[in-house]
Amino acid sequence: MLPKPPPREGPLGYLLLPPFRVQGTSVAGEATCVQIPELDVCFDMGVCPRAALASKFAIISHGHMDHVGALAYWCSQRNFQGMGPGRIVCDQRLAEPIRKMLGAFEEVEHSATPYEIIPLAPEQEIQIKNNVIMRGFEVEHTCPAMGYSIIEKRSKLKPEYADLPQEKLRELKDRDVEITHVLDVPLVAYLGDTAPGAPLVRNDVRTAHIVISECTFIEPDHKQRAKIGKHLHLDDIVEWLGVLECEHLVLTHLSRRSNIATARKQVEQLAGRERARRVHFLMDHRANRLRYEQQLASAEALERKRLSQHPGTDEHAHQGPAHG
Repeated sequence: MLPKPPPREGPLGYLLLPPFRVQGTSVAGEATCVQIPELDVCFDMGVCPRAALASKFAIISHGHMDHVGALAYWCSQRNFQGMGPGRIVCDQRLAEPIRKMLGAFEEVEHSATPYEIIPLAPEQEIQIKNNVIMRGFEVEHTCPAMGYSIIEKRSKLKPEYADLPQEKLRELKDRDVEITHVLDVPLVAYLGDTAPGAPLVRNDVRTAHIVISECTFIEPDHKQRAKIGKHLHLDDIVEWLGVLECEHLVLTHLSRRSNIATARKQVEQLAGRERARRVHFLMDHRANRLRYEQQLASAEALERKRLSQHPGTDEHAHQGPAHG
């Protein structure tokens, strides 16, 4: 009998959660890499999908191999393809070990790869885009570990000036009166691998638009295993949903021996249908594909409605050049 070909690699997980895409792969103990293309970040780099090369930042939660194993490849490929040095953000306790790891690859390759390591202390912030910062915070795991929140800084008119006409506001600005204040709007929170605890209910996590969290165990008899490994169990997720204000909770890091369809049903049974609507499993390819197809159908229906209400709007825009 002829040997079978190797198993095909599965597709990347993909969720369109406007205004962001959440894409990548995450299987407990194997590899995690979760990308938000619109924010130029990849959280963890246990594997490097081709799409991940486009992100300028690799944000490392902790040093386990399934979260850092592809860092050298990511740096090397960005350099090889002319994308500029990769910027690695990590817990300050990991900075030197990561530098040594990447240095060992340079010795093996006999080639220097440019990169930048940005160590963070707890609560330290860095800017990743205009008016967008990222803040690190300590989480509890079996090794030094950090979670991260990405926050937009929005300038907002102070309430006492809200009803003034534009002329008056300009006059106040000309007199150097501070008429605005900066509002922190949490966009995305990423927990990495963590035990349940205070970081899960931080304001910049609890109120983020999207929260990305591990959920390594779902079986009722695996709660002790989750506790020993300092991971989250599905029961922790269900309890957490009671205080989370996020629009979307994306669960990652599920063990390969766990059934995602079963996990999805358990969330609905334990949390209720309304809360369960906010929960997505990154690697639930079937459910996520159906969701995206519904999004496409809705977008196409809206476009047809727009065109029917404004006939001829795009008629000339799609015509080619006139021929003499």
